[in-house]
Amino acid sequence: MVEMPFVNIDIEDEFAIRSTSEVNIKKKRKRTTGRENEEDSERKKKKKKQSQPNYFISIPITNPEITSGVQAVQDTIIQKDHRLSKAMVHCGSLHVTLLVMHLSSKEEVSTAVGALSDSKDLVEDLLKGKTVDLSFQGIDHFKNEVGFVKLAESDHTAILMEIAETIKTIFQEKGILAGEDRAFKPHLTFMKLSKSPKLRKQVKKIDPSLYEKFKSHYFGDEILHRLDLCSMLKKKQPNGYYYCESSVILGEKHAAEPDDAELVSLSKRLVENAVLKAVQQYLEETQNKSKQTDGSPVKTEEAASGSKSENENDNSK
Repeated sequence: MVEMPFVNIDIEDEFAIRSTSEVNIKKKRKRTTGRENEEDSERKKKKKKQSQPNYFISIPITNPEITSGVQAVQDTIIQKDHRLSKAMVHCGSLHVTLLVMHLSSKEEVSTAVGALSDSKDLVEDLLKGKTVDLSFQGIDHFKNEVGFVKLAESDHTAILMEIAETIKTIFQEKGILAGEDRAFKPHLTFMKLSKSPKLRKQVKKIDPSLYEKFKSHYFGDEILHRLDLCSMLKKKQPNGYYYCESSVILGEKHAAEPDDAELVSLSKRLVENAVLKAVQQYLEETQNKSKQTDGSPVKTEEAASGSKSENENDNSK
């Protein structure tokens, strides 16, 4: 027994050593696990930040009737609660969002520009030469944190939904992370508490009574004529509107390109003008040549002068 190793070591001491080691291991594991959890949390936050939308497809609001109406609502709210001035959306920024996306590089931005360009023909095929008249009436909110003007339900609203879905499909086929899980609800945001973190601490909810008299107000109509690819982060334009990477004008093809009848009429006019010009040129050339012939004014004058001299000679005889 004496020769056996550790024979003089007390069993309790041995277990004490082991217990201490186990505790140290557990502490180490806990610290490691804590670091891993923090790292995982940071990675998740970073990933979430990287995937957050930073670009969107916008329908700009250009009708002065709508912008002035929204301005009236904002002024009324601010008069009742001046703190909310920090929550107001600049009237130059008013728009309807069709699609949001995350673009992480210049290459992806370039791809998105191409996707928007590709969507033009498909959207115009959906429109079939018709205009989309977006009518704005009434006010609503999201969780009393965002105030917006409602888009009135109509056949045009249904077409707008189709357009949004078509554009979304094109962008996703290009490999762009576009769209949201929640249902598409077109609206016109004019105020949101998230614009100011400081305000968010002071005001938790927007009181609907502040805009009560506008709840059914008709703001006006906007004709869908342009789609913009806008940046959420880049510096806005002087008029308050977002930085645009690219735009497409809807209906431009029909307005700029003549139909068959117009082409025929244009061709006839061009031919007629060409013929008239050729005839005029021919006449001018003919007149110039005639001046050099015997019957030209110069020759006739010389002949007349010669005849006069002969007559004078005859008389003198």
